Amino acid sequence: MKQMNRHIRYKGYEVAPAAQRLPNGLFAANLTIEKATAASGGHAYSFDALDYFFDEEHALAYAFRWGRLWVDSHQ
Repeated sequence: MKQMNRHIRYKGYEVAPAAQRLPNGLFAANLTIEKATAASGGHAYSFDALDYFFDEEHALAYAFRWGRLWVDSHQ
């Protein structure tokens, strides 16, 4: 299935929200978060299907907002 991504740097993290189109026409809001520095060891956190949306842009916006909240709570 088609997946739209955008990588955004936020407070030292690479936040990569993605909207994955599902067979039923909905979009799953997915997210990958990784510390932007090389010293972090490259550990990434991946969150699949945070929620579902009828609109691709809403799925991306939700995943990015969720990612910012995650980063803010893990600093």
